[in-house]
Amino acid sequence: MAALISRETLKSRLGEAGLLLIDLRLAADGGREAYRAGHVPGAVYSDYAADGWRQKVGNAPGLLPDADHLASLFGKLGIGPKTDVVLLPLGNSANDFGASARAYWTLKQAGHLAVSILDGGTQGWVKAGLPVEAGENAPKATTPYPLCPQPALRRRADEVEAALKAHSATLVDARSPSYFIGAEKAAEAKRAGRIPGAVNAEHARAFDAATGALLPPEKLTPLYAEVPPGPVISYCNTGHTAALNWFVLSEVLGRPDVSLYDGSMTDWTQDDSRPVDAG
Repeated sequence: MAALISRETLKSRLGEAGLLLIDLRLAADGGREAYRAGHVPGAVYSDYAADGWRQKVGNAPGLLPDADHLASLFGKLGIGPKTDVVLLPLGNSANDFGASARAYWTLKQAGHLAVSILDGGTQGWVKAGLPVEAGENAPKATTPYPLCPQPALRRRADEVEAALKAHSATLVDARSPSYFIGAEKAAEAKRAGRIPGAVNAEHARAFDAATGALLPPEKLTPLYAEVPPGPVISYCNTGHTAALNWFVLSEVLGRPDVSLYDGSMTDWTQDDSRPVDAG
């Protein structure tokens, strides 16, 4: 499956056996109640926070859940090894797209390769005059998913430290400049600033609010031109917005060896011995 699926292609596949649509609109955008009011036909709803697409470990809220939890979550949603999954962001912000990008990365990291994100999201679908339905579709639960982890997609703190010391990867910070320079920080982070040597590529630049979709590749390429060739580690505060940069670099622009540090700055700063730059 392509990383992004168009409205036209999805419309032609509605009702297809083995196709699972997952509406991931966030609580800030109405969550389940907004989904019930109107969604792409056949879609089920998953609560990004309550369903545990990420887990809090210590004071770091954005880590990859353990394998048993993910296997259970995927099974409850009806995801099997042969399921074609389409994730549905609402399509109203880069933060909203980040949730679908993070869920996409989570599925890929677990070894499920047949996954796409609806280009333009649900709002784009509605604006195009395509059909919607109200109410709620219950997921057709199946057995726990047989995970096949893809370790190359994820970096833990010790691996980031090793890459930093060896200068073996470019660290790409997805946050706004105020976080990058240390003028503000996430509540859970112990220190403000960035991982030394990181390149700042604010994730929101990649999103077109007018269309509710990512910018086209020809516009994304110059935005990420400051990221040199070679391995890349994407991070932010909690591994949420960094997933958007990971998705753009890896899945849209086709860069090899792009990974996500899911713990990001809230995890990195828990250990006072890890370096942090500011200014």
